[in-house]
Amino acid sequence: MTEAEARPFTGRTAWARNLETPLRSFLRTETGSAAVLLAATVAALVWVNVDASSYDSVWTTNLSIRLGHWGIARDLRYWVNSGLMTFFFFVVGLEARREFDLGELRERRRVTLSLATGLGGMAVPVAIFLAWNAGHASARGWGVAMSTDTAFALGMLALVGPRFPDRLRAFMLTISVVDDLIALVVIATVYADDIALGALLAAFALFAGIPLAKAVGIRRGEVYAVLGAATWVALVKSGVDPIVVGLAMGLLTYAYPASRADLERATDLFRDFREQPTPELARSARAGLESAISANERLQVRFHPWTSYVIVPLFALANAGIAVNGDFLGRAYTSPITLGVFVGYLAGKPIGIIGASWFVTRLSRGRLRPPVGWAALAGAGCIAGIGFTVALLIATLAFHGAQLEEAKLGVLSAALCASVATWVVFRATARLPFGLRIRALLGTTEPIVDLADPIDLDRDHIRGPQDAPVTLVEYGDFECPYCGQAEPIVREVLSDFGDVRYVWRHLPLSDVHPRAQMAAEAAEAASEQDAFWEMHDLLLAHQDALRPSDLVGYAEQLGLDTERFREDLREHAGAARVADDVDGADLSGVSGTPTFFVNGRRHYGAYDVDTLSAAVRAARARAAIAA
Repeated sequence: MTEAEARPFTGRTAWARNLETPLRSFLRTETGSAAVLLAATVAALVWVNVDASSYDSVWTTNLSIRLGHWGIARDLRYWVNSGLMTFFFFVVGLEARREFDLGELRERRRVTLSLATGLGGMAVPVAIFLAWNAGHASARGWGVAMSTDTAFALGMLALVGPRFPDRLRAFMLTISVVDDLIALVVIATVYADDIALGALLAAFALFAGIPLAKAVGIRRGEVYAVLGAATWVALVKSGVDPIVVGLAMGLLTYAYPASRADLERATDLFRDFREQPTPELARSARAGLESAISANERLQVRFHPWTSYVIVPLFALANAGIAVNGDFLGRAYTSPITLGVFVGYLAGKPIGIIGASWFVTRLSRGRLRPPVGWAALAGAGCIAGIGFTVALLIATLAFHGAQLEEAKLGVLSAALCASVATWVVFRATARLPFGLRIRALLGTTEPIVDLADPIDLDRDHIRGPQDAPVTLVEYGDFECPYCGQAEPIVREVLSDFGDVRYVWRHLPLSDVHPRAQMAAEAAEAASEQDAFWEMHDLLLAHQDALRPSDLVGYAEQLGLDTERFREDLREHAGAARVADDVDGADLSGVSGTPTFFVNGRRHYGAYDVDTLSAAVRAARARAAIAA
């Protein structure tokens, strides 16, 4: 195994393998951080209502960084909002880039749908806010009502709509990325202070050094950190909010899967270190291991927990505090600012998202459609009414004093009501008849197919009915211990579902499993005598005994023509067939074993009976809808 580590499982089996994409890890982190963010929001409200003077004094404390005659002096709230939040938007940029390179948006036509839906989900709330504030100076704060908070929205979606499909969360993420991109452009232009042209040009020149450094092959992170920090300082001096630096740097960080060649090189470097453990070889091994994983994924793993569990909650603590009393509530809930923000998020977001999705579907004659059903789309529209982080950030730029408090109340009230509305949609959907409920949640969109080589009935090794609606493909290695542990789990899934066909494809990891290639060729030699699956089962049951003499012994045990079997092994008759599978694995981005595909879609997560069964049930439901 080269892609993840095994973890214990306490469910129906004693073993599980957890292999997550950055997207799933991203969603899990956002969901878990929602509770911390909610606690920070409540703490800010309690703090400001217990002792408003201390709340204001803490966040208006001046903090300066000086180097000789040069320095920056800002209050503590500014350092949180425009300093630490730069890292938050850096992570958003990383995930946007990953989705574009490896995720749902790698199918470029889907960018159109996400862009249109994101724009619709922003334009309608802004129009509602402007309608409430037409003719007032408060109309300048239209940006407050436009952006969805990724962390809060996904966290509350998991809480109030746990049975909504995973594809809805991925779809929500792509919409949020569009929101954040446009919101930061608005912050950098509409809400910028008086622009100092010289400092702005210096910021552009410094930032241009980042792609230049990438072009000449500089790999040291310190270089990019210095360039990014210098650009941030130049933007502060220019009057443009510097958080745009984080997003831009994230978007420039490519994502790519670990290749077998890079993993084999890392294995060689580690083997060198194992044979001669010197500091120089330790550095080489560490560099080889790191270079096998894209910088995008490494940086997400490093920064995302910090942004989700520390920086965003700290931002909430610094900005969510408002003094609540009867007079304030009576005045605020009749204010065009509060009502514009509240109605914009609560009604404008679902109208904009659903309306834009419907329009694109009709305009494309069904070629472009949301990856989920209409009920899940309605849930997405409702939960998108949680506009916390960017909304509060823009509010602090657009308003001051009482108007700022009114805008904050509108944002917080909309977040609460949007969660309730999503729960109502979920409960209403749960009451639908089963078939209609599945269609309403999953829709009819074909998922992106990750498996490069389609199933070939004449070539592939298939166990189960050939015309089954669900196909489970495993890329495996007969010497890989995790493949051996997965084999009984696959058997149990096949026995539980009579309409699943299972396909084994070879991926011998010869750099770590020296007998895997010969074992794969032995399975192909047995296949020539119509005994592939019998040999497959023996090889996985005796993974510690895969020497040539052992392989011949298994052929004798199965009653095969041993002379023919020996000759096939000696002549490497099955090598070409194994190489075809390896080529297919490379095209599908597979570099470790076991790797599963369910109806062409790569399976991520634990490889236990419950998780695989859930994936099979979902694939069977989608197949039924398509039929």
